[in-house]
Amino acid sequence: MASPRRFWLFKSEPGVFSFEDLLRARGKRTGWDGVRNYQARNLLRDDIAVGDGVLYYHSGGKAPSIVGLAKVTRAGHPDPTQFEEGSKGYDAGSDPKDPRWVQVTIQGVQALSKPLSLGDLKQERGLAGMALVQRGQRLSVQPVSVKEWRRVLQLGGVADDPTGP
Repeated sequence: MASPRRFWLFKSEPGVFSFEDLLRARGKRTGWDGVRNYQARNLLRDDIAVGDGVLYYHSGGKAPSIVGLAKVTRAGHPDPTQFEEGSKGYDAGSDPKDPRWVQVTIQGVQALSKPLSLGDLKQERGLAGMALVQRGQRLSVQPVSVKEWRRVLQLGGVADDPTGP
């Protein structure tokens, strides 16, 4: 029996890899590489599955915001940047026979017609429990409940979930 579809929020600095970059990428896909936090790594490795929905969040800048929707097209697999000397994600201690770091592959689906700023999200009573709006929550990969997912889509002007069933 297949596990139920889950939802996530992935953070990226727009100057590093923006949602627009994802939409311009070949097949609108990219490996979500460079995650070097064990808690986020464990989510990528153990919990995130093909078909899961992703809220794409631009962190940093003047107005951190959820700007788009993506879906997971490949489950956790070794992050190649951990083995690339000179790469920002290089980890000299990682063994190719037992990789320390993983990535998932995501595909951009749709930009939100109305980006949702962190300030807007904090004002939304229905999102009070969302990890993103909690004080001190800095993980670059965060779980999102079904209720939160639906509310974000509604606030972002998305009538039907374009990321899957």
